[in-house]
Formats: sequence, C-alpha cells, structure tokens
Amino acid sequence: MFAKLIVEFIGTFFLVFTIGQTVVGAEAGSAAAALAPLAIGSALMVMVYAGGHVSGGHYNPAVTLGVMLRGKCAPAEVPGYMAAQVLGGAAAALAVSFLKAGVVVEPATLASAPAVLLAEFLFTFALVYVVLNSATAKGTAGNSFYGLAIGFTVMTGAFAVGGVSGGAFNPAVAIGIAIMGLVEPSSLWMHLSADLAAGAAAAAVFRALNMGGDAIEVKPAGVKPASAGRA
Repeated sequence: MFAKLIVEFIGTFFLVFTIGQTVVGAEAGSAAAALAPLAIGSALMVMVYAGGHVSGGHYNPAVTLGVMLRGKCAPAEVPGYMAAQVLGGAAAALAVSFLKAGVVVEPATLASAPAVLLAEFLFTFALVYVVLNSATAKGTAGNSFYGLAIGFTVMTGAFAVGGVSGGAFNPAVAIGIAIMGLVEPSSLWMHLSADLAAGAAAAAVFRALNMGGDAIEVKPAGVKPASAGRA
C-alpha cells in the first residue's frame, strides 16, 4: 500500500507542477499559453504509464472514486489514495510558487456557476469513462494505449472548456491551482462537487451497461478469466 501512495503522490505532483509551470506567468494568447494543454495532457500520460502498474495511475480523487465504485479499488484504500493525491497537488503548488516567486498571478475569470459545473462534470465524466474503459475492462486488457487515451482526454478538455471552468477535472488539481492563485478558493466547491459527481456517474454508466464484461464472459472449465485491467 505504501508504494501505491508514493506513486499517487508523485504522479499528481508532476501533473499539477506541469500545470503551474506552463500556466503561471504565461501571457494570454501567447504560444506558451496556447500549448499548455498539450504539456498537461502529456504529463498525465507519462505519469500514467510510469505508475499505472503499481497504483493504477489515478492521480485524481474523482478517478479513484469511479474505480472504487467500479469494483477495482478497495474502499479501505480510497482515503489514502485521495490524501496522497491532494498532498501531491499541494506540494506541487508550493514548488511552483517558489520557482515563480515574484510573478504576479491573477485568478482566472470563470464563467457562471452553472457553466463551470457543467463543463467540469462533462469532461471529468469523459475522463473517468475513458479510464474505466481503457484500463479496467476485459475487452481492453493488456492494451498499450491506455495512458495516451487518458492524457489526451485531459488535453482535449483543457482546450475545449479550460476558459470556462479552469479545466481542472480533478479535485487535487483544483486545490493545487487554488493554492497557486490561478482560481479563487471560493470557486473550489464547484470543481469538487462536479468532479466527484462525474466520477460516480461514469462508474454508474460503466456498471449499468456492463462495459467491463465481468458478468457476461463465459470460460470453459479450468480456464482462468482474463485480467481485468490495471486500475
């Protein structure tokens, strides 16, 4: 369990650290700002590949919630996972604040509360939906594309609705960017509630449609079932 928590801390740290280093101080409309989602998605992708075989590579409390409800993470592990993720995000925010000392940070102007809630819900749902289908389903067991799929989902969301909600799609990221001053702490309730609700919704859809294939696969006697995935 200790190794899993360290991996979750490291992965979340580098995700939030990349967000801060590419966003803090970047001028609106600049090439750096325009390409930030690509760097962020890539950071998540490589961290998923690096730690997926150890912890599942969640790096996101909403993903952990979804994986737990899907039945691939023990409920007893959830508090530790979420704590490691939040601590990793907070540590990354402090590291960015140190490296970017003296840079004036202006909180992003977010859209209306309903718009933020919808944007965060939709792309967090998409993220958890992709995680469950690419990393925990029998039909995709043993694939080599799961990290790319997960990272590109976050990249796509950041491009699509980053200007609406800040593009967190992750409670640990939301806390990290609030510490860095990229969003107002008063907006955290929108990110936390929408992201966790989306994780639960994605797991509910996954289970309702039996997308994992757990109950329908028939194996001849004496044949062990296929691996159910990494997460």
